[in-house]
Amino acid sequence: MNKTLSRRDFLAASGVLAGVGLYGCSGGEGGTGGGTEGGAEGGEPAGVEGYDPELVAAAQAEGELVVIGTCEEPYIIAACDKFTELFGIKTSWQRLGGGEVLAKAQEENGNPSADVWFGGGCTSYVQAANDNLLMKYSPANLSHITSPNFTSTDGTWVGIYTGILGFLVNKEELEAKGIDAPQDWADLVDPKYQGLIWSSNYNTSSTAELIINTVIQKYGHDEGIQFLVDLDKNVVQYTKSGGGPSKYIGTGECTIGINFLHDGIYQIVDNGYDNIGLVSPSSGASYEVGASAGFEGCAHPNAAKLWLEYVLTPECVNQAQDVGSYQFLVIDNGKQPQIALDMGVDPTNVMDFDFADMMANTATYKEEVMAAIDPDGSDDRFKTE
Repeated sequence: MNKTLSRRDFLAASGVLAGVGLYGCSGGEGGTGGGTEGGAEGGEPAGVEGYDPELVAAAQAEGELVVIGTCEEPYIIAACDKFTELFGIKTSWQRLGGGEVLAKAQEENGNPSADVWFGGGCTSYVQAANDNLLMKYSPANLSHITSPNFTSTDGTWVGIYTGILGFLVNKEELEAKGIDAPQDWADLVDPKYQGLIWSSNYNTSSTAELIINTVIQKYGHDEGIQFLVDLDKNVVQYTKSGGGPSKYIGTGECTIGINFLHDGIYQIVDNGYDNIGLVSPSSGASYEVGASAGFEGCAHPNAAKLWLEYVLTPECVNQAQDVGSYQFLVIDNGKQPQIALDMGVDPTNVMDFDFADMMANTATYKEEVMAAIDPDGSDDRFKTE
């Protein structure tokens, strides 16, 4: 059953789906192995009005912040540079997929090499919180979040954006093959799409976690696992992170990608691939909540808390669309990406979703899916090195 909002109500609520449990992940195919790294140098603080001066002073005394990002690199860079500009605190960053960050945090086990996590779906954050790996902090700027579903109940993570999961298609390739674009999840298992679909790796991507939960909730547990087994027959490539398929749609290497629609918008608007079509599943789309959190035991806890205040401000999140990230924002004073609405992305066409089930069972579901698809771990499509 679909839950709908009027477009007027949607825009009044800052372009997000107030009252609907959202989840998943967005991210690009960035780096290999240890990911990609960068940094911004500290300087004189400026523009800190509206922040707790005691927290700012304590963070500046620490003098440094280390960020692991799961969204696209340009957004990570913009967010880190602006943080340094505002507060004079040197930042460094690394990009990893959501599943990779979780595995890294679990391995470091309370002695984290980074201070904060930025972007990526909240499913991985919940798993980290369940392992007591995330700092508990409730920013004052939580007052700007438009729905309680966009933040944790225990103060371990905050939501910063939402995105719609759907399908990206190369219209020219489909036309050349005489094949219609899939319109819903059930279409993806049609044998006519064999060898044409790219998806993301269940071992490394929080977007893939969203895919698992979507089909299990659409079809039921056993039928959902079987659906993913059937879908696997049509998947030619699993990318390391969720945005991977989008990078190969416009070039024609990938004909159909299971991806967030905002990644497709980036390829159309910023890279000029007008051969890409956006498909929102007709039975209702599923969503991510992209999040941010501080790591428990981090070296710069005050800078981490200041970061969590900062990511809930327009100064941070309004930068997203300027660097090609077109997710919908979850704060009431943010500027929504009008281009997404103009391109026909309907944020009100959503499926009812059991948020609690996703939070409680994603880790188990991943194990079950991989046992069904690649029981001996020999499938090269899931190799990440």
